[in-house]
Amino acid sequence: MTRIIPRVTVVGSVNLDFVATGARLPSPGETVTGAVLARYPGGKGANQALAAARLGAAVTLIARVGNDVMAGEALTLLAGAGVNLQHCESDADHPTGVALIAVNADGENQIVVTPGANAAFTPDRLRDPVEGALVCQLELPVETVARAIAMAKGLVVVNLAPAMAVPDIVFSRADLIIVNQTEAAWYGERLHDAAGLVAITYGAKGAKLFRGGQMLCEAAAPLVQAMDTTGAGDCFVAALTVALVERMMLHDALRFACAAGALAATKAGAQPSLPSRAEVDALLIQSN
Repeated sequence: MTRIIPRVTVVGSVNLDFVATGARLPSPGETVTGAVLARYPGGKGANQALAAARLGAAVTLIARVGNDVMAGEALTLLAGAGVNLQHCESDADHPTGVALIAVNADGENQIVVTPGANAAFTPDRLRDPVEGALVCQLELPVETVARAIAMAKGLVVVNLAPAMAVPDIVFSRADLIIVNQTEAAWYGERLHDAAGLVAITYGAKGAKLFRGGQMLCEAAAPLVQAMDTTGAGDCFVAALTVALVERMMLHDALRFACAAGALAATKAGAQPSLPSRAEVDALLIQSN
């Protein structure tokens, strides 16, 4: 049987990540030394686009980067994976977005983002067609996210991260909303008033899928040795989108997404850690 090749359009952020890995994370006002610095392509939109491509989707990224040396570095892995970057425009007035990330020995992280060109991606600049399934996050202006949702004709997936106030169209039009447990607490009952599915992730404990406040299914995350959780949530978003477009049963789709997210935590860097379809399938067989 021929597998459906999902078509996914990601409207989202592109960053260059500066990652400092050390023994522990600092407390407020504290300086921690002895860390090792690395640079990786990142941004939630770019992460989700690359993850979907590595899982077998045909992906288009609609985004903005600066007219600077960091832009090429931020897009290099996407280009290598065959993501369509025709609609990733250069902004002469704003720099490429940057994320400053601290990671401890257990893979937990703290992140500060300077959005740069992402924040300048205003709704009037969204002129390109949204084909196939749409994936959005909240590292762009919410007005731009709302316009992308209004333009979409297929499956609409919204990762409500970072948590912030969003327009009603997100809850009325999204077919799938994805949040982690911290974001779920921030949105509260409004999540369960949404018209579509709601997935809540719980880190190493897995994820649950709801509709109208009723849990439909849950899945455990496979046991792995975590190195860096940066990008694991974005990988989950992409994997669940791909699985639903492929018409997997809901429980199978959730298991697939949990396995993909778990694998993304086993390597350093948001994008270098994103797994292939074969790696996810192998982990699912092993965990059975």
